[in-house]
Amino acid sequence: MTAPSKRARTQASNVGQFAPQDWGLLAAISSIWGSSFLLIAFALDGLTPGMITLGRVGLGALTLAILRTTKPEFRQSIDRSDWFRLVTLSIVWVALPFTLFPLAQEHINSALTGLVNGSVPIWAGVISVFFVGRLPRGAQLAGIAIGFLGIVCISLPALSEGSSEAQGVLMVLGATLCYGLAMNLAPPLQQKYGAVTLMSNVLALATLWVLPFGLKDFGQNVWSAQSVVSVTILGVLGTGLAYWAMATLVGRVGPIRASMTTYLIPVVSLILGAIVRGDRVAVMAVVGAGFVIAGALLGARREH
Repeated sequence: MTAPSKRARTQASNVGQFAPQDWGLLAAISSIWGSSFLLIAFALDGLTPGMITLGRVGLGALTLAILRTTKPEFRQSIDRSDWFRLVTLSIVWVALPFTLFPLAQEHINSALTGLVNGSVPIWAGVISVFFVGRLPRGAQLAGIAIGFLGIVCISLPALSEGSSEAQGVLMVLGATLCYGLAMNLAPPLQQKYGAVTLMSNVLALATLWVLPFGLKDFGQNVWSAQSVVSVTILGVLGTGLAYWAMATLVGRVGPIRASMTTYLIPVVSLILGAIVRGDRVAVMAVVGAGFVIAGALLGARREH
């Protein structure tokens, strides 16, 4: 039997309706990552952006390294032929976006960061053309379009407050472009090695890449309980376990449908912003949240 081509291996293992496990992964990832921007904001009260990135990535790598010791199948080594793709993933899925998010949140608040992060499915859909040789169609295309409309509705009230936030918004857009590329690179490796093995190696490599950034200005860190707890949650839950879940979902349903998690993240960030920080939620943003949910539901339908 011949090995599947790279193009074939980028396809999802489940192209039908979402199974209960898929919906569970979608909800869990959206909730965890929707709250991560609020945790970054808390951590920034005492720690530098570099230390937040290093702590988050390092703790995520440690979490999966410990998990790999529990079962023999998690200890599989990566073939030499796959190392280029693995190193690329460690840069575009973790090192670059995790560096950009804390820097961006020095210019914009956590709610707006979560809103802009909703553009990931757009990038994933566009980039997938080069990997699978076809454009999203039918319900997937409609889901991307409706979800994008929702993101616009959510973002406009915040962006209209002034142009000083442009730098932060551009940083987040750069991070989401990285995510879109990563979601198209990950499926063949996830299907070959499993989510734990893949993400353990990705996070270990990413820890090396962000180490200089984390140690820069080390003496400026203020180690408050709030900052330490926030980074610990970001690392163990929001990075180690959440990326394991995301790699599993990408392998099961494909990059475009898996990226629909980011359409739900703005909804979570809006709710948390209103409850935890007392942020005012515009009527247009509430309408946009409805479009976001509708887009996620359409995008999760069966591929043809």
